[in-house]
Amino acid sequence: MNDDLACLMYLLAHDDAAEGPYDRSRTELLVRAAALIDLALRGRLGETGGTVTVSGTEPTGAPVLDGVLRDATAGHGWKHLMRRHRKRTLTEVEDRLAAAGLLTVQTPRTRFGTRRLTVADRAVPAALHARVSAVLHGDGPVQEIPTADAALLALAAAGGIRSVVSRQGQNLFRARIDACTGSLAALAPGLEKAVRTLPMTMIAAQGGMGGS
Repeated sequence: MNDDLACLMYLLAHDDAAEGPYDRSRTELLVRAAALIDLALRGRLGETGGTVTVSGTEPTGAPVLDGVLRDATAGHGWKHLMRRHRKRTLTEVEDRLAAAGLLTVQTPRTRFGTRRLTVADRAVPAALHARVSAVLHGDGPVQEIPTADAALLALAAAGGIRSVVSRQGQNLFRARIDACTGSLAALAPGLEKAVRTLPMTMIAAQGGMGGS
């Protein structure tokens, strides 16, 4: 679980008071983006002329990633894949975290209710927040930061997760966040662009324009 970016992204976005993600529609996109970055890091996704390409046919061993990988075989762009089946991916991540004992799930009391999700061990997200905070506040070259950690910071900032990057921090560390986002270009230029435009994608999705 330590190297599963989609699950780590979810834990960063989880809000104890809300008994779930800080904002479900935004977290759907963040988790989906994290899965795409994870696959790119594993060498399973690349880019040709702005179109996402798939390398290899063997399973990754992670059901959530395998589902995203199947979606990518149709030859779409990164932004399309971030929006596609994002609700399914978020639910799959929650189910995986629950199966691993990291989330406790309470089923809805009514037919139209929502299930409540609490983190079983607060030390896990606390350590994760500290890890991403070290990236944000560090003064070493971004090139020396693991791409996975830089990606988590870039996504948290793009998604407006204030428990990770406050409004003040968003301005104060703008150059640091920008450099971390820019590091994604080494994986695929279109992937970097898709992460940079995530705030607008989120607005479109919340307005009913983002697909399902």
